[in-house]
Amino acid sequence: MDLKLQGKRALVTGGSRGIGKAIARTLAAEGVSVVIAARGKDALDATASELSGETGSKVVGVAADTGSDDSVRNLIAEAKDLLGGIDILVNCAARPGGQGPVPALSEITEEEFNDHMNVKVMGYLRCAREVAPLMTGQGWGRIINISGMASRNSGTVIGSMRNVAVSAMTKNLADELGPHGINVTVVHPGMTRTEATASVIAKRAEAAGVSEAEMEEQMAQGNSVRTFIDAKDIAYVVTMLASPLSIAITGDSIAAGGGVGTGIYY
Repeated sequence: MDLKLQGKRALVTGGSRGIGKAIARTLAAEGVSVVIAARGKDALDATASELSGETGSKVVGVAADTGSDDSVRNLIAEAKDLLGGIDILVNCAARPGGQGPVPALSEITEEEFNDHMNVKVMGYLRCAREVAPLMTGQGWGRIINISGMASRNSGTVIGSMRNVAVSAMTKNLADELGPHGINVTVVHPGMTRTEATASVIAKRAEAAGVSEAEMEEQMAQGNSVRTFIDAKDIAYVVTMLASPLSIAITGDSIAAGGGVGTGIYY
């Protein structure tokens, strides 16, 4: 199937590693020119060089902090100049969740809460706010927000709150921007294999007194397909949503955890 992405232009925040990097790679493989953004310039440059060499598409890194209004404005302006415009925004820059112990209520601080919400929720909103006029002017665009399955499950107060907020943002933006040809969706990854996964497995295996292979097998049992979902699997979903063929999907959340949980959503 031709996703009709050849020649499109994308900005992927959090694009130097993990799910963001996988998304940038898959978009670039479809002929999309991509700006990846993150705070670390060295990692950005290395990833941009790797992905452009691998795919043959233009991939450029721009250092930015999505927790800052000024930094996001500069990012959007630079991405527009580098690409000639922005057709696709993938919001993926956030503090990682699920890799360490979940703080108890008594351990949650105002600073911790504000940092999570500023980077993930307000950061996504900042990026959407700045690209919306560009997409509105051209009459077409796609905004895909990467959130997480904590939006549907309890167990981490801040994790659930920030992810639910991203879902609420997504529907509101979809309703406002839809008449201008802009679709807005949210993707909820579950446990996903990234560069950080090996160390997480090692720590859990040591704590449980089992081998790393046994721990990985145990962790893979947490979804319906009994398979450890990889970052590239999330990227395939996002790439489809970025396509002009995704016109029928907007304002909705797409769970991409391999069937995590027993709840029924309709």
